[in-house]
Amino acid sequence: MANLSVKAFLIEAGEIVRFASRFFSALFKPKQEWKELLRQSYFIGYKSLGLVGLTAFIMGLVLTIQSRPTLVEFGAEAWLPKMVSVSLIREIVPVITALICAGKIGSSIGAELGSMKVTEQIDAMEVSGTNPFKYLVVTRVLATSLMIPVLAVIAAAISLYGAYLGTNIKGVVSWQLYWTQVFDALTYSDAMPAFVKTYFFGFAIGIIGCYKGFNSSKGTEGVGQSANSAVVLSSLMVFVIDLIAVQLADLMGLT
Repeated sequence: MANLSVKAFLIEAGEIVRFASRFFSALFKPKQEWKELLRQSYFIGYKSLGLVGLTAFIMGLVLTIQSRPTLVEFGAEAWLPKMVSVSLIREIVPVITALICAGKIGSSIGAELGSMKVTEQIDAMEVSGTNPFKYLVVTRVLATSLMIPVLAVIAAAISLYGAYLGTNIKGVVSWQLYWTQVFDALTYSDAMPAFVKTYFFGFAIGIIGCYKGFNSSKGTEGVGQSANSAVVLSSLMVFVIDLIAVQLADLMGLT
């Protein structure tokens, strides 16, 4: 039984890699679907901004409130803005933003393409002369790869503002002093690796969501399975990519 599970996992991993290679081969072929890319960027980026922003604000606020008692115990309350800013920028904001997008965007892409697959809309596009892979998959994967880094940057700014409010709940830190401490604590090696890995998060979420939807079957039941498995697998890939990114940053001396 275990051997069958491992075999099925390896087969699916290989299929996803082949699906990704098909994406790269179709990426630079004419014609480019710019209008659809902009439409998907709007839905993936702008439509997710409210949820991502609210979550980021709460993260910054809660992390600051919960960290204060420990720092006060050691007489290091003045280090609160520096500690919180590094934690948010290096790890918490990129990963949580990606997980939110995996749940919201990954499931949406999986369900949308799955519905098109089982209702034979994708087959109809092929008959009409439209390249469904180029129109449906390439645009969505590019949109997730481009928009999730933008969302992560905005979320980082919002979370730092939430941390500022949390710092001032039981203390008084001026606006100027707070941001001076934040930018004194942050370095290039903190921000750049965190920003770069969000591109890989976005690509993984897009490619897995499209793969699951594009290969959906079993009617309406299969659509639900595609959406669910897209969320689970893309969330898992976020953690795997994060682990690899941390190890690479450590080997390159960026930690």
